[in-house]
Amino acid sequence: MKEVQGFFQRYLSLYRPLITTLNELMSSQQLSYSLWQVIFYIKNNGASTLVDISNYYHVEKPTITRRVQRLEELQIVEHIPGKDRREKVIQLTASGEEIYKEMRKKITDLEHQVMEGITHDEQLVVYETLPKIQSHIMRREGSKSE
Repeated sequence: MKEVQGFFQRYLSLYRPLITTLNELMSSQQLSYSLWQVIFYIKNNGASTLVDISNYYHVEKPTITRRVQRLEELQIVEHIPGKDRREKVIQLTASGEEIYKEMRKKITDLEHQVMEGITHDEQLVVYETLPKIQSHIMRREGSKSE
């Protein structure tokens, strides 16, 4: 069996160029991948709180707050009344919905381009394996904080 030492290095060597490519792809809408994450979360989970989003992506709430402020400036998200006035609930605007559709198509096209020549079975293995690795890392981090 082939040794897989250096897996993280191989993964990280893919990550930076991918984020750079995505940032370039989204620049026409003044977006970055970090802003896209918020849009993507709201689109797939409905109106959400900043805490929901920060918990999902495992980032500090002030980081999400800054991203949401930028998306508000771009009129991509808006506040809606929540159960608790202290709780900030946001949703996509009509413009945000349109931008989501446009960017989703561009990202899907990019996915098809970069997966060219990689069999469906190979793609499936990676698609199913990455969440397992993430789960192992999160479980390890959780055991450290206990």
